[in-house]
Amino acid sequence: MVIRRVLAPRIDFGALRRELGLPEGFPAAAQREADEAAAAPLPAAADRTDIPFVTVDPATSRDLDQAMHLSRRPGGGYRVRYAIADVAAHVRPAGPLAEETWRRGQTVYLPDGNVPLHPHALSEGAASLLPDADRAAVLWTIDLDADGETVAVALERARVRSRAKLDYVGVQRDADAGRLPEPIALLPELGTLLTARGLRRGAVNLPLPEQDVEPDGDGWRLVLRGPGPMEDHNAQISLLTGMAAADIMLAGRVGLLRTMPPPRPEAVDRLRLAAAPLGVDWPAGRSVGEVLAALDASRPRAAAFIDQAAELMRGAAYTAFDGELPAQPEHGGVAAAYAHVTAPLRRLADRYATEVCLALHEGREVPDWARTALSKLPEVMASTDRTASAATRGAIELAEAVLLEHRVGETFSAAVLDVDAPPNGNAKPGRPPGGTVALDEPPVRARCTGELPLGERIRVRLVTADPTQRKVLFEHA
Repeated sequence: MVIRRVLAPRIDFGALRRELGLPEGFPAAAQREADEAAAAPLPAAADRTDIPFVTVDPATSRDLDQAMHLSRRPGGGYRVRYAIADVAAHVRPAGPLAEETWRRGQTVYLPDGNVPLHPHALSEGAASLLPDADRAAVLWTIDLDADGETVAVALERARVRSRAKLDYVGVQRDADAGRLPEPIALLPELGTLLTARGLRRGAVNLPLPEQDVEPDGDGWRLVLRGPGPMEDHNAQISLLTGMAAADIMLAGRVGLLRTMPPPRPEAVDRLRLAAAPLGVDWPAGRSVGEVLAALDASRPRAAAFIDQAAELMRGAAYTAFDGELPAQPEHGGVAAAYAHVTAPLRRLADRYATEVCLALHEGREVPDWARTALSKLPEVMASTDRTASAATRGAIELAEAVLLEHRVGETFSAAVLDVDAPPNGNAKPGRPPGGTVALDEPPVRARCTGELPLGERIRVRLVTADPTQRKVLFEHA
């Protein structure tokens, strides 16, 4: 994990919240229902509090959706126990809280605080898998053979108790020192195995570092962070569960999938042509995912190639079905059918997909409240995805502009990640030539005008840094 931080002064994100129409609080009836649900006894469920689950999340998170326990199976292979917060145990299907969650769709994260899908009494309290407290969960038990292939899946409503709230930095440190706690001691081994299986079937992951804005005393810091190995391994357990959920729903011919078309052959061909000029080795027989996995994203030319590969990952959507199977059920990045079921505290769709899986696994009818919701969820999730993305990008752009507003005229070293298409391509008419550059310090990514050499390091001059418009612009120096 590579982290770079640059301090920024105080920033008011209120205008961004108002621009996006983000709610400031919950309606009184919805809040009252959440408070009552938080105070109510847990519903009857299988007692699995003997299993020593742990959670692994960012250090500051309190909306903990998942807890895991990994073990070896007698005779070989692995057993994954993955407990997911049972939000449906706390939210009535047709109550005021459910109505408000449909309006929100998902939790929106901003540096000065999130706009939660559920009130904090649930999302960071009674429904969150916080340690040392009994919680309602949907427990997935997935058995794998020694090669990481799924051989059995079971799920049930259960009462669980997490033993510890672990964070990515600490877990990575423990992994490097060889002292991971027993519940996740197998995570590096299993995560590596599942990653390799994914690459063999054609999975694609874009290993670019992510920008973020974090509080720092009275100000903020702009962060560039690349996922560490343990974070990637942790993600594999969620992917494994999502694929198991998709298989259950496809077999039952009803459900909600997260889909994306596979990379188009002509787009892969264009990316292959870009490899050699950028110094990227693409041996015969290697998939896109295998080529990307071998790259060091800190190298400018590799980062530019990864940015070009992002063009392959277009068209993600939620696909509902009931009776007739989808014509295209797979997710191109996963290279398999996949569903969102592991983050119900933060995503509305997961609550309903999970309920479908429970009913199908138990051989009973899918509840009407879940079944009738499926066809409506894709539109709601698409709309709120756009809002969440706009909030994330808007916060970063604002922080970049505030950070740089007093440095207009200065020059910086930058890597060219992308360049505009030629005039006969997709370039905007009348727009001066240019592209996207990434600075090392501060970790800013913004547009730059001029004739830019893709994948090379250049000097750029800052010409605009306007916090009001959240705009940063460079020119080739």
